[in-house]
Amino acid sequence: MLRSINVIRHSFPHRPIFDTAVSHAFLRGASRGEVTETLRLHIPARMVAFGRRDVTSPGYAEGAVIARAGGFAAVERIAGGRAAVFHPGTIAFAWTIPDPDPRSGIAPRFREISEIVSAALGRMGVEAHIGELPGEYCPGAYSVSARKRTKIMGVGQRVVRGAAHVGGVIVVNDHETVRNILIPVYEALDLAWDPRTVGSIEQELGAPRDLERILDALLIEFDNRYELRETLIPERVLIEAEKLAPGHAAP
Repeated sequence: MLRSINVIRHSFPHRPIFDTAVSHAFLRGASRGEVTETLRLHIPARMVAFGRRDVTSPGYAEGAVIARAGGFAAVERIAGGRAAVFHPGTIAFAWTIPDPDPRSGIAPRFREISEIVSAALGRMGVEAHIGELPGEYCPGAYSVSARKRTKIMGVGQRVVRGAAHVGGVIVVNDHETVRNILIPVYEALDLAWDPRTVGSIEQELGAPRDLERILDALLIEFDNRYELRETLIPERVLIEAEKLAPGHAAP
């Protein structure tokens, strides 16, 4: 019998900090046994999501100022890693998974989301590979690249008692926006990287893609593995997210 997952496609395009807080509220709810397994797939607002290591960097405040000056919200995300960019040409995913032993499943969860995204990209005609690229932004062993040259998907994870959060971004269109804001932000954070590693599905297929169709393609891959149930964000999650939101705003 397939495992059942709630699927939510709702986003908050004018409230990027609240959007992050919603994911945090889902994680906390799952850890208390109040929320079942839930996948959010949505089109996000413009934001630079800073990881926990960024927050302790001497250049963090400057990076946040640069992000805002470039028209992006500066957000402290749930998962680790380094600064990543979300905008309306990308797809954000946030997978909340109740688990009594969440640490034992860290690598399998990373592997599974990377395989799902890689399979969806392959169906679209993208030569997708899993693994870290030399010089990529927000580096990770489970990044998904095109032709082992440009990064298309990045993923991070956070575990708490009784639950895990797997979240990240898939760059569909307009990878130049990602690259152009990360150049000064990473300079402020004193992070070495290669801007040429930023890629997108659009770049690989030669034309902008319809994001709703990409969302559908991803859901097909999830549907091959799970029983999906489309639903809405519970009211109690929204209430808790309002309380958590201030803690996700960069200084």
